[in-house]
Amino acid sequence: MKSLYGVGLAALAALFPGGQAMDGDQNPLLPVKFRSPPVGHIKPQGWLRDQMQLMADGLAGHEFDFYKYVANSSWVGGEEEYSSLNEGFPYWFNGIVPLAYALDDDRLKEQIDRAVTYVLDNQHDDGWIGPEQGHYRNFWARYPFFLGLTQLMEADVDRYGERGLAATYKFLDLMHSMLANGLRGYLRHPLDELNEEDVSWGRVRVCDMMLTLYWLLEEHPPEDPTKLLEIMKFLVEGALDWAHWYSDDVFIRRDLNLVPVNVTAPLFPYVHAVNVGQGLKAGAVFHRFTGNDTHSNTSRRAVDWTFEHHGSASGSVVGDERLAGLAPFYGAELCTVVEAMFSLSYLYKYFGDAQFAARTELAAFNELPSHFMPDYWARAYISSPNQPWAKNIGSEKPYWNVNSWASGFGMEVNYPCCTVNHPQGWPKFVDASWVLVGDDGLANVLLGPSTVTTTLPVPGGIQVTVWADTKYPFSDKLKYRVLTNAPFNFHVRIPDWANLSATTISGPAIEPGSPVQPDPVTGLHKLEMPEGFSEVTVSLATDIRLEVRGNDTVAVHRGALLYSLQLDYDTEVTWPKNYATNEPLPDDYPVPSQSRDYNLVNTSRWDVAIDPGSLAFHTTLDESTDSLNGLPNPLFAPNVLPVSISARACFLTGWGLYMGLPDAPPTGDRRRCEGGAFDVVLTPLGGAQTHMVELPTVELGEESYAARGAL
Repeated sequence: MKSLYGVGLAALAALFPGGQAMDGDQNPLLPVKFRSPPVGHIKPQGWLRDQMQLMADGLAGHEFDFYKYVANSSWVGGEEEYSSLNEGFPYWFNGIVPLAYALDDDRLKEQIDRAVTYVLDNQHDDGWIGPEQGHYRNFWARYPFFLGLTQLMEADVDRYGERGLAATYKFLDLMHSMLANGLRGYLRHPLDELNEEDVSWGRVRVCDMMLTLYWLLEEHPPEDPTKLLEIMKFLVEGALDWAHWYSDDVFIRRDLNLVPVNVTAPLFPYVHAVNVGQGLKAGAVFHRFTGNDTHSNTSRRAVDWTFEHHGSASGSVVGDERLAGLAPFYGAELCTVVEAMFSLSYLYKYFGDAQFAARTELAAFNELPSHFMPDYWARAYISSPNQPWAKNIGSEKPYWNVNSWASGFGMEVNYPCCTVNHPQGWPKFVDASWVLVGDDGLANVLLGPSTVTTTLPVPGGIQVTVWADTKYPFSDKLKYRVLTNAPFNFHVRIPDWANLSATTISGPAIEPGSPVQPDPVTGLHKLEMPEGFSEVTVSLATDIRLEVRGNDTVAVHRGALLYSLQLDYDTEVTWPKNYATNEPLPDDYPVPSQSRDYNLVNTSRWDVAIDPGSLAFHTTLDESTDSLNGLPNPLFAPNVLPVSISARACFLTGWGLYMGLPDAPPTGDRRRCEGGAFDVVLTPLGGAQTHMVELPTVELGEESYAARGAL
C-alpha cells in the first residue's frame, strides 16, 4: 500500500472531491449543524440528577473498587479481561468520565485520576497506549479509551490537557506508522494473534476513533495537520462499509433466525446489534471527512431501515447479539441501547433533523431505565417488549446467542460488556441535551431537568446560564429561567407529538396566543432573549397515541413515554453469578452487599388484551407548581411513577408461550376473551422491570364485555 505521508493537503483534498480543502486555518471537515457545550457545562437536575447519582452510588460508580474487569484490568496493571480485545476498562472509562463531571462527584473523579494516571504513566516507549505487545496490538479498544480521554481533557483542561494531548499525539505518531505499513493494527496480518472476527470490531466501529481525530483537529490541532488527515484517510479506506449493508439487495428486512446461515454469517459485523447501534452514525461521521453523499445517505437509511425492520416501540434496536426482527419475544441489549442513544444524539447535532432527537428521547426515557433495578446496582443484559418475568427461561429460548438468564438482573448476567459499557447512557444524554445554534444561539434539544452555563462564541462572548425546571417527560410543562449579559437567541425543541394549536409558550415580548412555530426540520422554536433575567414557560399539549405493531397489537404512547401493562411480581435475590458458568461467584469475591442478582417472577396474569377506545390518562402531579421536587427517588420502580393510563381489558384464550416468553397473540377469529372485562393500569415502561408493551386489541361491549373482534 502506498503511503500518503507527505502527500500534502491539496492532494488529500483531491482524493475527496466532495470535501473542503484546507486553506490556512480553515477547517477541512464539513460543518456540523449544532455543537454541544464542553463536557461539564451541562448539569442534570431533578429526577435526572437523581438517576445519575444512583448510578454513581451504584454498580457503575463502584466498578473501579471491586469489579475485576475494571479494578484488575490489564490496563491498570492487572490480568483480568473478559475478552482478548481488552475493551472492558475503556468502556467503563468512556462512561465514568461524563458521569463524574456532570455530578461534580469527587469520589468518581479520584477514580478517574488514578486510572488515567496509571495508563499514561505506562504508555509504551513507541507510543502505544494499553497493555498489548507485539502481534496482539489492535486499535479497537483504544476507541472508547480516547473518547473518555477527550471528554476528560475537555472537562478539566488545566489538569489533564497538556499531558493528555502529548500522550495522544505520541500514540497517533505510532498509529500513523502502523497504518502506513499495510494498515497494521487495523487489518489482520499473517502473524497477528487475533483472528479475522476479532479485527472486524475495529473496522466496523472506527467512526468512534474518527470522533477523537476530529476533536483534536478542531480543538487542539497540530501545527501541521497532514499526518492527522492521513490517519483519517487510512481509517476510512480500511473500514467495513456500512453502505454495503444498507443496500437494497443486501439488507435483511425480516427475522434473521429465518434466514439461512450461509446468508447471515458473512454479514455478521453488520448484523451484530451493538455494531448497528454504533454504526447508525458511521455514515455521518465519515461524511464530515469525505464529503461523499453516499456516506450521509447511509446514516439516514440506517436509521429508517433499522427501526422499521428491527426496532422496538421503546426506541431500541432489537437484537439478542444479532438483529432479530420485530417479534415481541426478542430482546434489545443494554449495550445496544446506550450506543444507539449516542449515535442518534450525534446525528441530530450533525444533520439537525428533529427525528433523531425524538428517537434519542424515546430510548432514554423508556428502554434504558427498564434495564436496571431501581437502585442501579443490577442490570439486565436484554429486555424484550413482552417480558412478564425476568428469570431463567430454560434451555429452549428464542435468543440467538444469549443465555437463558439474559433477561434477569445482576452484576454481570450473560456477559460483562453491559456492566462496563452502561455508564455512558444518562451522562451522554445530558451532554447532548443543549446545543449551540450558530454563534449567538442556545437550544434545549433533549428535554428534561438540567442547567447549562456556557459562553456563546460571538466576538467578546455572551455569558448565559439557563435552568430548565421541569419534571418532563412526566410533566408537559417546562419552565426556563434565563440569565445573560447580552441578548441572544434561545431555542426549544418542540416534540413532533405536540399539538401545536394547543401548545403555548410565554416569555418576554411574547404576545398571549402567539403561535408556536418550530422549524419544520430542526423542531426548534426561537425566542429572542433580552439582557438580564427572563423566564419562559412551555406548556406542551398531547394525547394518547397508538403505534401499530405486529399481530394486531398496539404500543401505547403519551408524550415521550411508552406505557406497559402493570404486572405484579415476586423477587428472588441471589449471590451474583459468574456470567460464563451461571454458578455463584466464589464466596471470597469482593462483592459489595448491595450487588446481587435478581429473578422477577410475575404473580399477575399477562395474557391481556385492551380496548383502545377505553384508554384514559391519569396524573398525580400538581402542574401549578414549577418545583423540581415531588418525584420519588428511586423513580423508575413499580407503583411509584406519577402518571398512568387506565384501560378496560380482558384475558385472551389460547395465548401461549414461545420458548419461555409470550408468543404472538391469537389474531382474527381466534382472538376471544376469557371471561368478563376488567380494569387494568398501564405504567411507563421505564419503571416496569417486568412488562407487556405490545398489547392485542379488542372491542369490549358494555353489555356483555365479550370480544367483538380484533381492531
